Amino acid sequence: MTNPAVEAPGSRALGLPRGPSFPLWHRGFRAIWWLMWWALASWTPAPLHPWRVLLLRLFGARIGRGARVYRTTRVWYPPNLELGDNAVLGPEVNCYCQGRVTVGDNATVSQFAHLVTGTHDIDNPGFRLVIKPITIGAEAWVGAGAMVGPGVSIGEGAVLGAGAVCFRDLEPWTVYVGNPCRRLRARRSPVN
Repeated sequence: MTNPAVEAPGSRALGLPRGPSFPLWHRGFRAIWWLMWWALASWTPAPLHPWRVLLLRLFGARIGRGARVYRTTRVWYPPNLELGDNAVLGPEVNCYCQGRVTVGDNATVSQFAHLVTGTHDIDNPGFRLVIKPITIGAEAWVGAGAMVGPGVSIGEGAVLGAGAVCFRDLEPWTVYVGNPCRRLRARRSPVN
């Protein structure tokens, strides 16, 4: 199932270049967020996941019990982030959550992966920003250096291999590799 696209909060109906895609209050919020993350979290030792999760929650993220976020993870806009119980955003993950990013229970996004919810309408004269949410199902794994594009839904237990690039939905309990990603094989479900 493909997620619907939404225009950025400040974009114009015609998409003509008339200023930033996000309003001033939004840009100010993000500036304060980045400053706080840099000052209070970016230098913290690896085991201080609860502290970093608390900071994300204070800035509007919805995060379940036991979730882990590493100090070098970059979260663009915390109110658009939802992590399930025991979900992991690994070191150097770029969570470019201009739109909603949902990571299910026990799902892992490995180091250097990119979750990108924003793109541009290349046929629009103003190169209009288009935002599409990303959903990563429970027990899924996004491998190191993989890229998940706007509007992608990764099924429960699916695996996106290291360095793979994904711009389409992934079936549950299936392994995908390559650029563009292709189905490699089924993954055994723990219940079967």
